[in-house]
Amino acid sequence: MIKIATYNINGINGRLPVLLRWLKEESPDVVCLQELKAPQERFPIQAITDAGYKAIWHGEKSWNGVAVLSKYDITEVSRVLPGDEDDTHSRYLEVIVNQLVICCLYLPNGNPYPGPKFDYKMNWIKRLTKRTKTLLAMEIPVILIGDFNIIPTEMDTYKPEKYIDNALFRIEVRKAFQHLIAQGWLDTIRKLFPDQKVYTFWDYLRHAYSRNAGLRLDHILLSPLLEDRLLEGGIDRHVRSWEKTSDHAPVWICLKEQ
Repeated sequence: MIKIATYNINGINGRLPVLLRWLKEESPDVVCLQELKAPQERFPIQAITDAGYKAIWHGEKSWNGVAVLSKYDITEVSRVLPGDEDDTHSRYLEVIVNQLVICCLYLPNGNPYPGPKFDYKMNWIKRLTKRTKTLLAMEIPVILIGDFNIIPTEMDTYKPEKYIDNALFRIEVRKAFQHLIAQGWLDTIRKLFPDQKVYTFWDYLRHAYSRNAGLRLDHILLSPLLEDRLLEGGIDRHVRSWEKTSDHAPVWICLKEQ
């Protein structure tokens, strides 16, 4: 069995004690991190190594940044999502771990809508959809995992009417997500919790966590070759209650070994 998780850490150096505690308690085999908020040279590689993980990361000063931590060897495929030579944001990391292609994603937020940030988000999703189509054509096991900054359906937010004109929930964004899914991807958390309101993000404001006023933004999608290997999964929502924690909670799945 292999346990794979995603966690928007919201600043890896400031939240390092939280990350290390969670790694020790839950012991995932592979972890995709987003929003490192650290330049390349400030990634805490020694602490990660001491915790038993190898790492590949793509940092960026102040914002963004993605990383893959693994108990197995990691081979980097790409740290650039094809389709826009001018896009310098650290939002994509494609690696191979244990014969799995893992695409660690941090999609643009896109707010405010309308505007250039929303246009950038829609273009980013279009580029991602083109890349995923290529990956599926290769007929290899692929995982799309990370903070998509997309609320897929009304069930994925505590108050749908509040988000109608939010870039996380705009109809164009939800349609783009469904178009992606229609390529053949399995939304694992929705598969495992078909009728439950489960969230992965709770704002720091207005006691959102204690009220369970959440959103489901972090997703793990499996290519068709992996569907039969899905065993279980969940959201470690208790981590959101820890001191100095991220506003996201870790999301994880377990796959049968091949």
